[in-house]
Amino acid sequence: MTDLPSGPPPADRGSVTYLVLLCLVAALGGLLFGYDTAVISGAIGFLDTHFDLPSVTEEVVAYLANLLESIGLGGMRSVLAGLMKGWVAACALLGCAVGAALAGTLSDRFGRRNTLIVSAVLFLISAIGTAVPETLTQFVLFRIVGGLGVGAASMTSPMYIAEISPARIRGRMVSMNQLAIVSGILVVYFVNVFIAGRGDEAWNVATGWRWMFGSEAIPAILLLLLLFFVPESPRWLTERGRGGEAHRILARVDGRASADRAMAEIREALAMETGSLRQLLAPGLRLVLVIGVVLAVLQQVTGINVFLYFGTEIFKDVAGSAIDAALLQQAVVGSVNLAFTIVAIWTVDKLGRKPLMIVGAAGMGVSLAAMGLAAYYFQEPGTWLLVFVVGYIACFAVSVGPVTWVILSEIFPTKIRGRAMGIATICLWLANFVVSQTFPMMDENPWLVERFHHGFPFWVYAAFCAVLVAFMAVAVPETKGRTLEEIEKHWLTGAKA
Repeated sequence: MTDLPSGPPPADRGSVTYLVLLCLVAALGGLLFGYDTAVISGAIGFLDTHFDLPSVTEEVVAYLANLLESIGLGGMRSVLAGLMKGWVAACALLGCAVGAALAGTLSDRFGRRNTLIVSAVLFLISAIGTAVPETLTQFVLFRIVGGLGVGAASMTSPMYIAEISPARIRGRMVSMNQLAIVSGILVVYFVNVFIAGRGDEAWNVATGWRWMFGSEAIPAILLLLLLFFVPESPRWLTERGRGGEAHRILARVDGRASADRAMAEIREALAMETGSLRQLLAPGLRLVLVIGVVLAVLQQVTGINVFLYFGTEIFKDVAGSAIDAALLQQAVVGSVNLAFTIVAIWTVDKLGRKPLMIVGAAGMGVSLAAMGLAAYYFQEPGTWLLVFVVGYIACFAVSVGPVTWVILSEIFPTKIRGRAMGIATICLWLANFVVSQTFPMMDENPWLVERFHHGFPFWVYAAFCAVLVAFMAVAVPETKGRTLEEIEKHWLTGAKA
């Protein structure tokens, strides 16, 4: 098979079109990431009824509550109820963490492209499996399989794009993966609205939700087929002693002269690396591991996936929307997410990573505080709720959403980039799981509802936004315009940002 597109460009200047096509194929992994994680938002209400989740939840909660009471831990019923509700939406996240862990090792050993192929297969299995389950247990198992694919794609797609892109536009190219993620989220919102409109409530409870999950098979098959037409990462090829192939790819992307310089830098950097994760414990690299893990966790504990997983239910229950209106409100949120991610693509290589992250995180914190204060505490949701959610999503989309992945894909050494990024991504998905589990527990806790009228969780997330602003200002250097090898040398030599 030949690389896309056919016919090499002039060797002295390369082809941006070729680079963009490669990045778009890799970014399909991001699209499936968004599609898989957001499909639950429109289907969870129908799943609730189909599998009679209230009864199942009550039985499990009653058993666990009695067990805890027998060992002196009474009064836990409301907490356990929230935990069970979160589990249905978040069960795939455990698979995401495992998928990220496996993908880190697989991508360093077998290549970035082959790891994406594995993730595409997992997406396809999950799409079929979640469309045809007879029991809740079967559904959960196939959601976890999908989580394995999401975890693998979430770290491998941006890493592949970063490793094949020239420094001057690397941020823009990696941000395309975030654009694909939010495009997947937006597409599945409209797919859910379309499917839900094909029948009445009874049809959706019996059949409609199955089509929602099964529709993921289409982009999964597309990704699987196209991946056989893209080359491997040139940095991985060089590390494996296949420098000739790597040089040809780099020349086709950015011209022969740039490829010569890049190959010299890559070989110099590889000579300084051990290939062992213990390298991250060296004095110059301990900080980079801390930065990667903290940024990954803060991206999640600032609350984004509460709106992706529970958004429809939030609008329906709190703002009094009917199910179709709630789904359409989610589609509005998805549209804003997409629009402001495009803004991020055009600014991340001009303004830099730090300014976008600091300003965006501050805007997220203000929006979250406003949600807690005006929309919930004063019990005036309706249109105001949507306004504040849109403001929060816009700030996330222009900063913390895409730029976190840009930074994570840039900061680790080549030989261990997959495993190191895997560690950060595992922490990201575990943080996501904790947020998804604890939101229903906080939002439905009688004591918190009585005193804060559902505003408490959003103030918690706002506080983490403040932490993110401070951390970016103090600990994270600017990486705009630097090659991956220059960034690595910065850590190893202890140079100032």
